[in-house]
Amino acid sequence: MGRFVDLVGEVASIAEEGPDGLFLSPDSWERFTDDYTEDEIEDALQVVRESLFQTELVEAADSLSARLVEVLGAYGEESLYTRAERGEAALSIDTLAQLSRRVSRLEDILGEFREGALPDRRGFDALQRRLADHGIEPEMQAARDEDQRALPEDRDDDPDEDE
Repeated sequence: MGRFVDLVGEVASIAEEGPDGLFLSPDSWERFTDDYTEDEIEDALQVVRESLFQTELVEAADSLSARLVEVLGAYGEESLYTRAERGEAALSIDTLAQLSRRVSRLEDILGEFREGALPDRRGFDALQRRLADHGIEPEMQAARDEDQRALPEDRDDDPDEDE
């Protein structure tokens, strides 16, 4: 396995970009045939191609998802969400729900690959809460009100204060 990994590393460092994707120059290919079979060289080149495609796919998905989080997040605001409920917005509630579910899953997956800053999810998260409550808003508001009433008015936010 280590031998193949070494080959992949060497192929990645000298492969060239052409109109049909990555390739090895005839000289490079010839140099590898001293130590590797044609199939091994072809497999290594394919691994490098797939790795580059995966990187491009993650970057494109990250950019698209961040933009969708922003666009969908606007629907987290009460006024635009209400317009969507009434059918007066560019996106219907059903479309928002479907996109929201897909983008949420994509965001979960991208979390494993992201290296930079995360998109601002506040509006998007608000939209998801509104969609989860859709159709049962009065019951959900009553539950939130009940939770608020159950909290003691003189709460002690500092547990170490009594010590």
